[in-house]
Amino acid sequence: MTKTVSVMKVKKSREDKIFYAVSYTFVILLTVIVLYPLILILSCSFSSANAVSTGKVILFPVDWSLVGYETVFKNPNVWTGYKNTLIYTVLGTLVNVCMTLICAYPLARKKLPHKGIFTFFITFTMLFNGGLIPSYLVMRDLKILNSLWVMILPGAIGVTQMIVARTFFVNTIPEELLEATQIDGCDDFGFFFRFVLPLSKAVIAVIAMQYAIVHWNSYFNAFIYLSDSKKYPLQIFLREILVMSNIDVSDIADPDTAIAMQGMADLLKYSLIVVATAPILCVYPFIQKYFVKGVMMGSLKG
Repeated sequence: MTKTVSVMKVKKSREDKIFYAVSYTFVILLTVIVLYPLILILSCSFSSANAVSTGKVILFPVDWSLVGYETVFKNPNVWTGYKNTLIYTVLGTLVNVCMTLICAYPLARKKLPHKGIFTFFITFTMLFNGGLIPSYLVMRDLKILNSLWVMILPGAIGVTQMIVARTFFVNTIPEELLEATQIDGCDDFGFFFRFVLPLSKAVIAVIAMQYAIVHWNSYFNAFIYLSDSKKYPLQIFLREILVMSNIDVSDIADPDTAIAMQGMADLLKYSLIVVATAPILCVYPFIQKYFVKGVMMGSLKG
């Protein structure tokens, strides 16, 4: 009997080793596939224009250089864009999170009258919208064109984020807790601010991160609704730099000059990618511990 148990343990141990080996190999391979393009972009941004244009950069920077970043940051519009984007992102995310939570919590209450109708009208907007021209006319009639609010108020509530938050409240905040606080004299507002919000840090971190990414990368709304260059976000200025750096090498007679200019254009592309994405990447580690929990809890059917 002892030998049989011992053989079974050895057999299971071998199977576990094979399973873990295959799993680790797959995860490492997947990690390399995901990380390599990011590392390549970062390495190219710190390399010389000649090394980038000739394809010498494979993993690490070649001919270490900061010319790309110097060229980008010498443009004063970049700093203006950073300031505007930071304002749009912080203020817009704050408005988004507040509006989303205020909308999601009542819909999570079982005793809310006609909540099915409200949910239907909200989710209906995920499938149908008025289109670009009607939206522009609405912004014009509201007199918020070319203003701070045209970058914040449209899309103040994301339906997907609202559903995630509502599901989180349904699965996490028990009705018994509400009844207990009501017995102690706590009203709905007090319950929401004193109990619901402190227990919802995970989902708040998730939807805040999602909203912040949308605002940081916002391009189309600014392109359509803003006409004052002093109010442009970073993405618009980066696009202008990228457009100005594009050249037609067929118009240049000297091959060496054409290669050098094309290399500089490629170098600017990589530098602009790093400049545009680095701030968001720096924020993510601070909320990563809440991210998985919030996504999983908010995705469960309530």
